[in-house]
Amino acid sequence: MDVVKIPGPDHPITITGHEGRMQALYNGHLIADSGDVLILKEASYKPVAYFPREDVEMGFLAPTNLDTYCPFKGHASYFTIAMDGKIAESAVWTYENPHPGMELIKGRLAFYPNFVEVHEMARHGPTVNAAVLHTDSGAGVSQDAHWATTAKNPPV
Repeated sequence: MDVVKIPGPDHPITITGHEGRMQALYNGHLIADSGDVLILKEASYKPVAYFPREDVEMGFLAPTNLDTYCPFKGHASYFTIAMDGKIAESAVWTYENPHPGMELIKGRLAFYPNFVEVHEMARHGPTVNAAVLHTDSGAGVSQDAHWATTAKNPPV
């Protein structure tokens, strides 16, 4: 029978939503891209990004028979990545039925950093929504107030 432990002061676990977009790259290939990533911080371990399954290229992942157990989170199952003739055995894990209190990560995928590079996307300039608001709605004018100019007038 599996031992179940509750996170506490001696072994804290927090799960928070990440503001912004994150990506996961395997050998330079984008395999996950999401604005809905959860960050799990557990005790003194490095934080782990959990991606929603629908934002991961599942066609490159194959389930394995590996099963590990964490007394705080439950049983983890694994996927192997296969792309461009390269294979990363059990490089991705998920908790399909996590312990109570860990339901937020249910079915989400995390990546081992020695196989997959996970990084936050830099934010540059206005958001896509802001750019859309500045387009012509068909009325012949911008949908939002004009942005300030970024170029100076030429000398006269």
